[in-house]
Amino acid sequence: MLPVAYCQRVKMFIVMGVLNNTRQLALKAVRWRTSPFSISRSWLSTVPQIEDRNILLMGLPGAGKTSVGRVVAHRLGVPVIDVDDHILEVTWKMPVADKLAEVGGERFLEEEGRALCKLSTSGSVISLTGSNPLHSGAMQHLKRTGLVVYLDVATDDIIQRLSKMKVNRIVGQEAGVPIRQILHYRKQFYEKWLDTRVLCGTGDTVEEIAEKVLQAVERYQNSKSETFVSTRRENGSSSDSKYFSDVVLEGLAPDGGLYVPQKGFPKLDVREWLRLAEMSYPERALAMLEKCIHPMDIPSTDLRRMVFRAYGVNFASEAIAPVKHLVHNQFVQELFHGPTASFKDLALQLMPQLFAYCLPQMCNYLILVATSGDTGSAVLSGFGNLHDLDRQRVGVLVFFPEEGVSEIQKRQLTAYKEGNARAVGVLSDFDFCQRAIKSMFGDSGLTGHLAVEYGTVLSTANSINWGRLLPQVVYHASAYLDLFKDGVIKFGEPIDVCIPTGNFGNAMAALYAKQIGIPIRKIICASNQNRIVSDFITTGVCDLRNQPLIASLSPAIDILKSSNLERFLYHASGGDGRLVRDLFTSLEKDQYFKVSESLLQKIQEDVVAGWCSEEECLAAILNVHTKTGYAMDTHTAVAKAVADRLQDPWCPVVICSTAHHGKFAPTVLKALRCPNTNYNPSDPLDQLRELASVASTPRMHQNMLQCLKDNSGGEHAVCQADFSVLVEEVESMIQDSFLKVL
Repeated sequence: MLPVAYCQRVKMFIVMGVLNNTRQLALKAVRWRTSPFSISRSWLSTVPQIEDRNILLMGLPGAGKTSVGRVVAHRLGVPVIDVDDHILEVTWKMPVADKLAEVGGERFLEEEGRALCKLSTSGSVISLTGSNPLHSGAMQHLKRTGLVVYLDVATDDIIQRLSKMKVNRIVGQEAGVPIRQILHYRKQFYEKWLDTRVLCGTGDTVEEIAEKVLQAVERYQNSKSETFVSTRRENGSSSDSKYFSDVVLEGLAPDGGLYVPQKGFPKLDVREWLRLAEMSYPERALAMLEKCIHPMDIPSTDLRRMVFRAYGVNFASEAIAPVKHLVHNQFVQELFHGPTASFKDLALQLMPQLFAYCLPQMCNYLILVATSGDTGSAVLSGFGNLHDLDRQRVGVLVFFPEEGVSEIQKRQLTAYKEGNARAVGVLSDFDFCQRAIKSMFGDSGLTGHLAVEYGTVLSTANSINWGRLLPQVVYHASAYLDLFKDGVIKFGEPIDVCIPTGNFGNAMAALYAKQIGIPIRKIICASNQNRIVSDFITTGVCDLRNQPLIASLSPAIDILKSSNLERFLYHASGGDGRLVRDLFTSLEKDQYFKVSESLLQKIQEDVVAGWCSEEECLAAILNVHTKTGYAMDTHTAVAKAVADRLQDPWCPVVICSTAHHGKFAPTVLKALRCPNTNYNPSDPLDQLRELASVASTPRMHQNMLQCLKDNSGGEHAVCQADFSVLVEEVESMIQDSFLKVL
């Protein structure tokens, strides 16, 4: 909670008309606090120039720090210092190996650290020893002098290099301890002290790694190069730069557009992808997200902590998002092993941590979410797992269509009834809920009132928020890497990805995975009978006129107006913000727009689309289970039915399984046991038990079972489909969650 006196000052600032400037200063403070330097950043420039600062190369023994250091120093025209040769041996007046033999590993580390603490130099490239990072005092001293660059080399490569160098023991390695074990032990210290990482691939030359170091230093210096713009920004228009920390908190751009990276995505080279293929899912996520989130927004050490907390024991599968063979050259990526049995967990176990980290100290935040079923419970779970201090400043209010979600989804949503997290049913459809939330963001009178009276700012966790969409890119890349690792494809061979599509966020994440370097041939968008997206991709016409939303067996994609379609059109049009603004203004005003033939051709270069009927959905569930014993949920079945029609038979396709089949137990039971009847038990728990007896693969989701046991349903908040009523719910939520300004 905010102190009353502080909130009164905020209120005064707003009345004076300077709240926006104050907020921007607070957001900038988030970026400044991440800098490892306490001095002025005037030394930063668009090219690597270190002036009075040092570049410190850190890595395992055999990582190439000495050789790379020489090349980097030569390129920059600055002195190079090798800690072994120029500091330790000069100080000790004997070879390092002799010193280690004389005093032993423990004392060696202490004396090495003391020698480094006396180092006083600037404007140099310093190649550390492999054991320097084990001495905390020495590393604290060194970090104050410059930037620590971690040469991240694969352990197998290190062992091969050490073997060629005839090194069979390193500092800290006791007799009988394998060298691989001590190398693994050391990595935690490198992760602790790094400022930026250089991912070194097998076969990278010294010159190539040196170039990566220079690029990493330049990127660190030039944080202004990684800004975000609105999809509706006119080309060439001037506006304040938006950084990652800004867009995560704001969610929606002030002009109604969605934020995208101004310069697109970074691209990983083949050797970097081959490194990632050998990593675990959290390690892959960290390596990719470090490329996409500037360390001045979130330092690598903090990002690592968040990623490993997001993707750990809270997932039922150690693989997090495993890929399994289905039939022929079709594979299914299981995205439902998170706490709420939905693909939304892959983003929403991480996004709340990113959000909380970026929070300025001056305001409370209320997260508004419209859900068609799965997003809401995933948001409630993700934000509910924040630390206590963060939860005191962040509230979550979810609106869902009362009759538009499954009974199990409703039980998951309404399990949150206390504290600063709440779900409210709305007597309308998802599109109304989403439209109402967007209207609240665009209502300056409302947002000003909430800021003045309660010191509270609105934000969102739907896929319109960049912090929500970005983590989804990881699992599309991970699916490709798994297929490569399992020998299904050679690296560079294309795949298709088939996605049950509603709000287009999942499909957009696949497109971004393609931009970052994953060879995705086509993204296949699969719709149910609410086929606005499918029709648009096929014809170039987006027509909402006289198009009622039809309740389906796959409710999470019962969406007519897809928010992330705006990001896709911005991409396909080459970043034409004026065109995007005009198209979506027309859609809002006339419920209709049509793109040019040339733009349609660009759209279809990346994406194809189709739809399936309810009967085809049920038939796909039964057919796959009959052939393989595998049970799909209704959304995965929609994707399977469309993939059967549209995939290239010579190209493997990954079908995104976006929810556990148990979330839609009555329909799956109907498909598997009695496809021509309305058979199903009445109680959700009984439905899951019955389903488990019929379909054992995938295993029943234990978190979902526990949620149903803990929440037997009953009364929950329901409101009319009236904008003013939803606003009242928002204000009531704020009053219950945060201290009101007196």
